[in-house]
Amino acid sequence: MPLGKVFLEVGTGRVPLIPLAYWLMGAKKKTITMDLNLYTKEELIKESLCYISENKEKVRNLFGSLLNKSRFNKLLDLEGKSEVAIQDFLTLCQIEYISPSDASNTHLSDASIDFYTSNNVFEHIPKNTLKEIFNEGRRITKDNGLCVHHIDYSDHFSHSDKNISAINFLQYGDIEWRKCANNRYMYMNRMRHDGFIDLFADSGCQIIKVKTNVDALSQTLLGSKNFISDEKFCSKTNKILAITDVWIATQEKELSDPTKFYSSILIKNCDVDF
Repeated sequence: MPLGKVFLEVGTGRVPLIPLAYWLMGAKKKTITMDLNLYTKEELIKESLCYISENKEKVRNLFGSLLNKSRFNKLLDLEGKSEVAIQDFLTLCQIEYISPSDASNTHLSDASIDFYTSNNVFEHIPKNTLKEIFNEGRRITKDNGLCVHHIDYSDHFSHSDKNISAINFLQYGDIEWRKCANNRYMYMNRMRHDGFIDLFADSGCQIIKVKTNVDALSQTLLGSKNFISDEKFCSKTNKILAITDVWIATQEKELSDPTKFYSSILIKNCDVDF
């Protein structure tokens, strides 16, 4: 893990697990994590620590050689306490939690972030707001900083219902879809992969790595007569529509050889696949 660098996570969710992972892998300075909504609670932190304690070997295997064993033991010691305050957890893991916070107006200093990250967040944000967030991200990220994002393009209702396909929501027009998911808890912008690539490019971001996942079942459905995409998506290829998630890495300035950049540890397993 790069030394003395500042990490930022946009979209904390209920527990700052990504910042925790950075710390367990040796992040030396701090991780800032922010969310529009104040979801994190002490009982959720305690539940997560309890799960980690009960699945120690699974966690060790997950991190492998990247795990800082000393820090992991300190985390287990914290879990053993009868009461765990949020601030105790944040202090131990060198996490600065900012919520409520607007990712399009962070109030952070220019060029103050080395690594800007998000995980399953951007699919829940309207396109126009994403433009503002990307512009703000460029402002606060250093020229040689790295942005790494995971975006889940799938119909999130399929996560809890096996009868729903990952592309089920592509059958609905905007008016119909708003009746199903136009709320703060299940909002999905339904942007496809090509739309996100264009948005990153239009925002001035230099895309250096892209790794997509094309779902075979979705491709089969799209090729059948039983699945009819709404006209909103008809101009897109089946391959684009069948992409269910992606890792995207960008930089403010494109380097001649990004594989030699000090931050390549975060993207070494990504394959270019536009």
